[in-house]
Amino acid sequence: MTNDNPRTVIAQGTFDLLHPGHVHYLEEAAAMGDELYVIVARKSNVDHKKAPICSAAQRRDVVDALEVVDEAILGHEEDIFVPIERIDPDVIALGHDQHHDADAIEDELERRGIDCVVDRASGRESTREDEVLSTRLIIDRILERRDR
Repeated sequence: MTNDNPRTVIAQGTFDLLHPGHVHYLEEAAAMGDELYVIVARKSNVDHKKAPICSAAQRRDVVDALEVVDEAILGHEEDIFVPIERIDPDVIALGHDQHHDADAIEDELERRGIDCVVDRASGRESTREDEVLSTRLIIDRILERRDR
């Protein structure tokens, strides 16, 4: 039996150098509904940290390959709410460490007539001593272990 009215979830992020923290976030987001759409940020929208290493298309393709993801798309160059309006989700799942202000997002969703809940996923603790759950820390480790 198929669900005629699936609960749609959006997750979003940069997803540069995919790591277990990203996978945890997307698994939690997927558990919030029936369909998971992931909006992968374009380089032009990443202004809160250093620019991504990998291209937007490559990051989207890697995220799209994950079993929990129904579809990964690239974000809009100028207005991050354009794909949200198109998908019309029931839930927007924010990562535990994402810089977004949930209240501001809810206000903008209401202003645009989008009726959905904004929820925040939990963080994932390292399960092994050598596990790295941050793109920045992965890059730092690479630089540390290679001749600069």
